[in-house]
Amino acid sequence: MEDKPDYRIPQGGGVPWRDMGVEETHRPPERDIKITDIKTMAIAGNFTWGIVKVETDTEHYGIGETFRAEAALDMAGRLAVDLEGENPLDTDRIVELLNQRYTGCGRIGQAAFTAIETACYDLKGKVFDVPVYELLGGKYRDEITIYCDTHGGASLGEAEAHDPREVYTPESYARAAREVVDEGFEALKFDLDVPTHAKYDEANRRMDNEAIEHKVQLVEAVRDEIGYDVDLGMDLHWNFTTETAIRLGKKLEAYDLAWLEDPVPPEKLDAQRRVTEALDLPVLTGENLVTPAQFNKYAREGAFDIAAPDVNKCGGLGEMKKIATICDLYGIPIASHNISSPIGTVAGAHLSAAVPNFLCMEWHSRDVPWWNELAVRTHGSGPILENGSIDVPEGPGLGVEIDRDLAEQHLTDDSELIV
Repeated sequence: MEDKPDYRIPQGGGVPWRDMGVEETHRPPERDIKITDIKTMAIAGNFTWGIVKVETDTEHYGIGETFRAEAALDMAGRLAVDLEGENPLDTDRIVELLNQRYTGCGRIGQAAFTAIETACYDLKGKVFDVPVYELLGGKYRDEITIYCDTHGGASLGEAEAHDPREVYTPESYARAAREVVDEGFEALKFDLDVPTHAKYDEANRRMDNEAIEHKVQLVEAVRDEIGYDVDLGMDLHWNFTTETAIRLGKKLEAYDLAWLEDPVPPEKLDAQRRVTEALDLPVLTGENLVTPAQFNKYAREGAFDIAAPDVNKCGGLGEMKKIATICDLYGIPIASHNISSPIGTVAGAHLSAAVPNFLCMEWHSRDVPWWNELAVRTHGSGPILENGSIDVPEGPGLGVEIDRDLAEQHLTDDSELIV
């Protein structure tokens, strides 16, 4: 009997003439490693931190982190079927394989790929007994400067539980700035898109003069408290019109800000460029860009002075190094976005050590008292983050391991421990 034709479209669609999967590679036995499974878990920090574990047919495994865990973790777990049997040492090819099979996967896909690729780098470092930064080309610096996201002068939870007019005051901003500087940070950032007593039409994104004056008073109070030797950024979270961002930015030029962040909606490239061109202070954006091509476009258009890629959502450490190289070609430094657990933060630290144009990396977990205890160095001792900086771990791979007991305490309700 004649076989029935198979009308199913191959994975990836079209004609899969460029399949980046490899059934077998020629390596000596100690490097002939195969991925057997991908496991995931979610930890309830101030955000949900998504941890991915890549397992192999050896004792070696790797861990990585994904941005905004829920959807990306689900996708990362389902990618095990694509990667089973692949050699995790082929980090670049694995990323290209995933991009080829899931063309147009967007931010969620890139975040899932990031965790897997980071885990492969962690595993690769363990196999070769070197830190990840060595695999990325070596290091330019031993110590990574961290800037503290100081929110709106109070914890986000406190801000939601009280009248914003009592929370977002010059006094509260100055007090929080002093606390952060006294903790050892030499760089910090505040949210400046906070509610105000002035009338504000959220639909048209425009601030009136009273609202703008309120923001200026917040910045002035911080500078009066900590002076000008501390780097100070202000975040607008994409909330305003081009006109409002320029008006506000002009008034803030006198305060020598390290940057004004995300003044307009991320998809409005021309608006972003107009703001950057108009202001005599650095403008930063990039946390919503997830590919080297997107950063190249923004850099080419002169849309930012400082780039803010997120190491846990842009496809992986190798992809972020490409982004850093592109930015370096345009003379643009990197101030990385980061809302991660210690796992993702340490991954970012390895990358930050390995690129020349790094300035600083964000830390968003001042409200999480156990953040520093969630990961332990595998070489040497001491906390991950201390006095506003991170000494790049020297252990193999990422150079840290998760504290099992603490992770289990803070797992989300639908998650199981994987480490």
